[in-house]
Amino acid sequence: MHQQAVAPPKSINNWLMFIIPSLIGVFLFMAPINFDGDITIPIAVLAKTIQSHFENSLTSIVTGVISFTAIMSIITKLFKPGFVIRNSFINGLLNPSLMWFIVQQLGAIFAVMTYFNIGPVMFRNDATGGLVLNNLLPVLFSVFIFAGLLLPLLLNFGLLEFFGTLFTRIMRPIFGLPGRSSVNCIASWLGDGSVGVLLTSKQYESGMYTQREAAVIGTTFSAVSITFSLVVIAQVNLEHMFAPFYLTVCLAGLVAAIIVPRLPPLSRKKNVYINGTTESSHDETVPEGHNIFSYGIEQALKKAAEVKSLPVIVVDGLKNAVDMVFGVLPVVMAIGTMALVIAENTPIFDYLGMPFIPFLELLHIPEAEAASKTIVVGFADMFLPSILASTIQSDMTRFIIAAMSVTQLIYMSEIGALLIGSKVPVKAWELFVIFILRTLVTLPVIALMAHLIF
Repeated sequence: MHQQAVAPPKSINNWLMFIIPSLIGVFLFMAPINFDGDITIPIAVLAKTIQSHFENSLTSIVTGVISFTAIMSIITKLFKPGFVIRNSFINGLLNPSLMWFIVQQLGAIFAVMTYFNIGPVMFRNDATGGLVLNNLLPVLFSVFIFAGLLLPLLLNFGLLEFFGTLFTRIMRPIFGLPGRSSVNCIASWLGDGSVGVLLTSKQYESGMYTQREAAVIGTTFSAVSITFSLVVIAQVNLEHMFAPFYLTVCLAGLVAAIIVPRLPPLSRKKNVYINGTTESSHDETVPEGHNIFSYGIEQALKKAAEVKSLPVIVVDGLKNAVDMVFGVLPVVMAIGTMALVIAENTPIFDYLGMPFIPFLELLHIPEAEAASKTIVVGFADMFLPSILASTIQSDMTRFIIAAMSVTQLIYMSEIGALLIGSKVPVKAWELFVIFILRTLVTLPVIALMAHLIF
């Protein structure tokens, strides 16, 4: 009886508040559509529209944003203006800890050097700072604007509660994660890994995930989009093999998602929420008198009933967008450029790849030595392995390298820098360990599939 009393009234208003925004959100973030001959999602199309309309000025805008953030941070550190210090949101953006302050300033220095073509060439050429500033950041800027503004459609109207209840029986036993994480996975997979990181970070901050869950979802389920997978396989001249390639990527990704979170450092993450408690306010057990579907609907309507004012939701979306644009772009510029400078100008990644030669030979992969040079370089940028692999003769080896670069998932020019810049509790060295573990786990699966295919 008591349960009936607290259940939300199943009024037509609550039904509409759940169904309409959620359907719009699902369409924008998850509906596969054909655009210019590519399979993509509407949110990516919106982002591309901004890119094409502002094609010539986006790099200038991004440089301006990064420089403005760095200057305002210096002013905040020196003069502590009241309007910044009193507002927790602005203070969080413009008054970072010393380490993030240095990263922010580095990002601005690299952006200005690249934009105005001044300073040491190795920081601003087309393979380092130029790649990040001209190719990557305009795309991220466009995605962040729309994804940030429209994320509340997925987060605030009951969709996650509904899916969370429905998928608990799959996500919990197999991955040890809440059912709601399935939405992050689908949004990343169809759209963009950066959308997955954004979703994960926001839910961790609002107390939906523990430290362990947020770290696992951010590093495991921020999957590479179908569109980018097409770009990678085209780079190694095997686009005619996209179907077996993508099947291989999905299978290897699934194996990594089951194994890697059960190993350190992810297994050592605490099951503690952001507020320091271990108690979840999200009980996943289905009460008596309900099946999974009816309980999912009840949870969704309860969430929809909490929406008292749409302007508050709009402000929420604006904060998301501002947080990502001003908080994360400088981090991606700094860390992405540094990683690419190391990859381009030092043999570090070649040396790090050497221990993999016997492993590759054991898996009977042709041209093992050439392949080894591509393995660890993916940590700097996901596209580098397939660029290096395009000169390898063996189709099978190129196929393996392309699949491996997509399943490694963590690369510092985007996902890695985004995770470090977000609230998700992972450190840079942990990301490198997870990257190596993912490589060791997925390579045998990919090699097996390649031997079956070729």
